[in-house]
Amino acid sequence: MGGCEAGVRPFQVAVGDDVLDDLADRLDRVRWPDEIPGSEGTWEYGTDLGYLKELVAYWRDGFDWRAQEKAINEFPQFMAEVGDIDVHFVHVEGNGPAPLPLLLCHGWPGSFWEFHRIIPLLTDPGRFGGDPSDAFTVVAPSLPGYGFSFRPGQRRCNLEEMGAVLGELMTSVLGYRRFGVQGGDWGAGVVSRIAHQRPAEVAGLHMNLLFTRPAPDADRSAPADDAERLAWTEIDRWMKERVGYQWIQGTRPQTLAYALTDSPVGLAGWIVEKFREWSDCGGDVEARFTKDFLLTDIMIYWVTGAIGSSFWPYYAVRHGQPALPPGERIAVPAAHASFPAEIMHPTRAWAEQVYDIRRWTVMESGGHFAAAEEPEVLAADIREFFRDLR
Repeated sequence: MGGCEAGVRPFQVAVGDDVLDDLADRLDRVRWPDEIPGSEGTWEYGTDLGYLKELVAYWRDGFDWRAQEKAINEFPQFMAEVGDIDVHFVHVEGNGPAPLPLLLCHGWPGSFWEFHRIIPLLTDPGRFGGDPSDAFTVVAPSLPGYGFSFRPGQRRCNLEEMGAVLGELMTSVLGYRRFGVQGGDWGAGVVSRIAHQRPAEVAGLHMNLLFTRPAPDADRSAPADDAERLAWTEIDRWMKERVGYQWIQGTRPQTLAYALTDSPVGLAGWIVEKFREWSDCGGDVEARFTKDFLLTDIMIYWVTGAIGSSFWPYYAVRHGQPALPPGERIAVPAAHASFPAEIMHPTRAWAEQVYDIRRWTVMESGGHFAAAEEPEVLAADIREFFRDLR
């Protein structure tokens, strides 16, 4: 690690047997709902009963948490005291002549484990036929309030506060004077905040989701081009059919937390639907994610009890604490990787109202969980963007 490391300690995931025994007991006693007649296999009204029963059966009888725990612990992990927040993070040194530090930030309902396939591609490009001079030293935290960066009773953080915490991690704690940032979902908002807060230290800002919207006085009755027409259509569809989870997470997070903290099956049903709906899987979630990957992500929420805390960004944004700095432009060089199955596709013109867009890549496949779905192409885009910013 670079520079000052006060308050940093090594960390390994070690879930107690009592937690796993309790989980097994709850899975054995699941009480299943019925399913709306005629909806079997469609996912039209939410998570499909048949698939969830299949996933839970594997969770109970086939899933090996200890094997997944071992795989997680093969990555060097640490905990750092940043103010009143203990931040969990993976920290992998780059293998190259001058690796650039790079902060990777996940979102909801993801976790740091989304990055386990892309991290080697970024830290050791020479091993995969690339140029070692493109190497990064990767820092991949659990967002404050998520996973192992959560403890019961911890104060909740909005995106601006998450950015402040993780910016402090990179600079004051790890001692990096210049670094890149990358994120999707809430992570894109967090790294945007870091770039806004620390423009002199952030070399570049790469995102695979944009929160940008048209100007307030935009005339939506006369779209500028096909891209804007598509963007408006997606916004309309999103607001009509796909935003329900945000309403409950953003208005009554405590009420929902009881159910999902108490029921592992409820938690799995709430999370797995998003991996299916937001990914480029053609309706088959396992075309993109294995059961082991899905359950490992779900387990990170389960064993930490962090699902309630993970809702807070939705509440904060809905109650006047915006994702992006209101009315301000972020001056750091920025790039966007646009994946076809992403939940929305804001136009470049909209993005340029907020960001200094230097690179805009339209991908051929992939969706919301880009680092897990298309790690090779995302890594290549990140390397290309930062090559001239080192």
